[in-house]
Amino acid sequence: MRFPTRSVLPGVVAVVLLATGTAACTYRNSGATSGSQAAPAARTGGGADLVDGSGTKVALVPGGAHPYFQPWKTAGAAAKKTYGLGAVAFDETAEWDQQKQNNLLSTLAARGYNAFGVFGVSPTDINSTFADLKSQGFPVASLGSCPAGDKDDADFCLSTDVQLAAYKAAKAAITAMGGHGTLVHLTGNNVDANTQLRIKGVAQAVKETGGKVKLLQTITDIDTDLQTAQKAVSDLMAAKGGQITGIVATAYNPAVAAADVVKSSGSKAKVIAIDDDAKILSGIRQGTVTATVVQNPAGQAEIGAWALALLQTKQCTVRSPGVEVDSGSFVVTKANVSGYDKARQAKTAQLKQEFADKILSCG
Repeated sequence: MRFPTRSVLPGVVAVVLLATGTAACTYRNSGATSGSQAAPAARTGGGADLVDGSGTKVALVPGGAHPYFQPWKTAGAAAKKTYGLGAVAFDETAEWDQQKQNNLLSTLAARGYNAFGVFGVSPTDINSTFADLKSQGFPVASLGSCPAGDKDDADFCLSTDVQLAAYKAAKAAITAMGGHGTLVHLTGNNVDANTQLRIKGVAQAVKETGGKVKLLQTITDIDTDLQTAQKAVSDLMAAKGGQITGIVATAYNPAVAAADVVKSSGSKAKVIAIDDDAKILSGIRQGTVTATVVQNPAGQAEIGAWALALLQTKQCTVRSPGVEVDSGSFVVTKANVSGYDKARQAKTAQLKQEFADKILSCG
């Protein structure tokens, strides 16, 4: 999965469990920290209460089929009802292809959709797509990923800070390992800017151990599908399982595969996964998965649809076009697996207040 952000990882970031209620992150562009109190969803500042969204038709368009995006469907439908929007559609192409996504966006525009939340297929090319939509008068949000480089032609980007999320995952793994041992990192496409950020996040956590933890191997290019990931993890455990103390998986399919293979092999390796697949949550409850780092796709869809409606109605503008905002990441363990979504909901409420107070300028 691609979740590019350009936030700078702090030298030392505490791994904060969900009992704290918010993610350990800083809004680089808004200037507010996630440690601030989450505001009730109905209370926003600066005139950001949507007056009439009935003429706004929002299209939420992932880069392709992937389990990560499923919460966009339900969150988009809920946002339509909550904010009285004219329509919220969730649509995706059958394969990850930028031209096909562009064609889909054109089709949606022709069908009357006038605000777009997009996870771009190509981080290097998506800005031209954003610029084309903007030239037609449509507000655009880059949801779940930001363009590569230093420019974002969308109105705003609401995405996971993937380097910080990977750092949290690695810190959780190191803690579970007792602060020493051998760690393996399983991740996605090596040429993806997100993968490189995740590699940096894990490396930072390992470096902070002062040599007590060794990074045995980083395995990339195994998030294509579950079968690819399962074979890679099975081969890894067959060849080096006896050396491995911990596994941190920062891509979806490798995380599910690691949970399965470690359980079936009887390995004592501590597994830290990503996202909240049912197998991973079950593994946490059973003790075969130590923790997972969940993201906030539902918050991306809700806040994205609401903010897009404010822009489409001309009720608000973005103070700094192209602003990037971390949608949050959270460490889930056996201690908080039953109630972790409450913290995610609190983060979404806080994001709404942050947009109202810092990101948007409303009349």
